[in-house]
Parts: sequence; structure tokens; C-alpha cells
Amino acid sequence: MYTCLLVVLLAVAAIAQNPFSSGHFYVNPSYQAELDSSISSASGTVKSTLQSMRNIASAYWIDVMAKITGTGTKTVEGILTDAASKNPAPTVVFIVYDLPNRDCHAKASNGEICCYNNSDGTCNYEQTGDCAEGIQRYKTQYIDPLVKTLARFTKVPVVAIIEPDSLPNLATNQADNHCGNSATTAAYKQGIPYAVNQLATLKNVVQYLDGAHGGWLGWPNNMQQFVSLVQGMNILSKVRGFATNTANYQPIGIPCPSVGYCLNGQNQNNPCCSDPCKLSSQYNPAHNEMNYVQELHQSFSQGGYTPYFVIDTGRNGIPNMRADCANWCNIRGAGIGLSPTTKTNGTNVDAYYWLKTPGESDGCTQDLPSGSACARFDSFCGSADSIGSKSGEPRAPVAGNWFDYEVKQLASNAHMSDILL
Repeated sequence: MYTCLLVVLLAVAAIAQNPFSSGHFYVNPSYQAELDSSISSASGTVKSTLQSMRNIASAYWIDVMAKITGTGTKTVEGILTDAASKNPAPTVVFIVYDLPNRDCHAKASNGEICCYNNSDGTCNYEQTGDCAEGIQRYKTQYIDPLVKTLARFTKVPVVAIIEPDSLPNLATNQADNHCGNSATTAAYKQGIPYAVNQLATLKNVVQYLDGAHGGWLGWPNNMQQFVSLVQGMNILSKVRGFATNTANYQPIGIPCPSVGYCLNGQNQNNPCCSDPCKLSSQYNPAHNEMNYVQELHQSFSQGGYTPYFVIDTGRNGIPNMRADCANWCNIRGAGIGLSPTTKTNGTNVDAYYWLKTPGESDGCTQDLPSGSACARFDSFCGSADSIGSKSGEPRAPVAGNWFDYEVKQLASNAHMSDILL
């Protein structure tokens, strides 16, 4: 009884503190090696920017089970071993990302664990059911080994971002049978609480749920559905708050005096109303991420929960490079955003951080760089805003693979120390 109480008290104490406050973040040698492969053929300002990026931390995505154990800094175990060898141990940020029927509204990032399989091994998102086998696999072959590995390195501070896109998809994409069917719903509603509750037993781990971005959940009806869904999972006491803009491009912007300050054409001369995606004209008050976290804070505070936030600045250095802000895949003209820091311009914002690893592809073009067809092609990766959709541009590799052309573009448009509106 006393042991259980102690674990609970330690968990509460952990999430009461900003886990980024040390300012000492883990830089992965494997990421440095990827950057080096691009630095070798770069020149001028792009080369110097890429060289400066070698010393900047970014998150590590645990998107397959094989990345949990093993040597080298392309596994959780190897990263923690390396971090533990340093004094003091730097904060390591992991993206927990392997739910059954993962990313139900996309194709480029669908995962390895399925509720039900097609004959070729891919996930059958159409089949309904309880997803019992998929959920069990997620628990025993992904979360349990992850928790066991993390438990060996209690002196390494860890931040865990929980399952990007999952709960936002359940909140807003019920009309898509891939998301709204009983199997996917069961996978997310059972998998996420299991992950959160197991990780909460570790005193050195602080968790943030993924909260999408303002261009997705900022509309009041979407926000209401998301809040209701999360509150119903009974996990808010185990997480510090939300990660926003993960792998997206929403500008940070300037926080307005109140939620809805720019709606109905009001206060348009105030810099906080800068709105490259024209969201406020669609009655969405979350036209930048600072206004979005205000909305999230207000919405959850009404239920008695005070959330804190980490905002992804890996690729939002240029605010207005998209013809259609619904596009998200390898966006042409994007730039690196603010370097990881706790010096933020918003209440309850713990940090800006590179959650999406700059230089790693979002997804493949219809044809791979090798010339063969991409089995995981997503139509969004062929959008007019995506690299590879214009003549003369290189083809994009599969999600997670290094994209030399893209990282050089990100570096050429970098704004790592200033905010563009």
C-alpha cells in the first residue's frame, strides 16, 4: 500500500515541474551523422546552418517495436545508455507512436500493429471488431518493453509525447470509417490509457498528450469533441499537458489578449491577429499556436485541469508558404523554426522543441527515389505544396527516411532565433 502511494506521489511531483527547465537536452549522434551526410554536399549559408543544427536537440520517434532495445543511438536503450553516461544526464524526448491502426486518416505513416491484417500484411482499416489481438500486442510487445527499458535508466530525465494524431482523429474523423469503426476506436481508447498509466509509474518520465494544432482542433466544435474525449479517458492526472503542432507548420505567432480576439474581423491591426491560413475568417480563433494553446488552456481549465504545453518548432520558421494549409507532407518552402528553448512568449508553455526531426521525410512521392512505386503513397504527399510534385524536384523517400533536398531547403529558410508573423 505504502509503495503504491509513494509511486503516485512521485508521479504527481514529476508532472508538477517543467521537465525542460534544465535547458540541457540530448543531441543524438545518429541525427548528427544524418546531418553530416547533407553537410558534405552543402555550401554557403545552408552549410553553416546545417552545421549549427548538429548541436541542437530533437525528439526521437519510437515508431516501431524494433527501436526499443539494442545498441547504438537508433534505439531507446542505446540513447538512454548514451545519455546516462553524461554528467549531468540530458533530458531525452521520445515520441511514443505505434498504436494499432495508427494514423487512421493517413497512409504515409500507418504503423506495424494492426487490429486486423490484409493478406499482404497491411492493416485492414475497414474491418470492425474489438481489436483485442492488436491491443494485446501493443501492450505486451511495445509499451511493456518500453517501460521496462526506461525503468533501467531512472537518472535520465525523459519526456514522452503520446501518440501523435490519434485522439484528434477520434475527435474529428468519425465519418472516416478507418477512424470511426469499432476496431480503431477500441485501439485508441484502450491503448492510450494503458500507455499513459504504465509510463506514469516511472518517476523520471513526464508525459504530454498530442493535441494536434490550431488548424485542426481550433474550431469550437472540434475543440469540444476533443476535450470531451480526453476527459472521458481519466488520464489527465497522469500527464502534464499537451504537445501541439507536432510535425506541422502552424506559426507560433503572438498571443492575443483573449480567445476569439480576432474573430468577426476585429482587431486586425494587432500583430497577434496575423493569420496566414485565414483561419479567423472561418471562425477559428487558433490562427497561431500561441492562440491555440490559450484556447486549449481555457477549454480544459473549465473542467478543473490546468494543462502545460510544448510546441513543435521543427519546421514552422516560415508562416505562409502553403497554398492550402490542409497540406502537411514535405512542404515546399518550409523553414526550420525556433531552436528548443524554455524562453517562450505564452502562459503555461513549457518549451518550444523540435518534435518532428528536421530532415526526416513525412512520406513518399508516388515513385520512390529508386524509381519503384511507393506502396505507402498518400495523396497528400502529391499535393501542390509537396516537394516532388513539381517538375525538376527530387522524389521523396518513405516516412522517416532522410530527405537531403528537404533538409537543405529547411536550412535555407531557417528562423531559429526569431519569429516571423
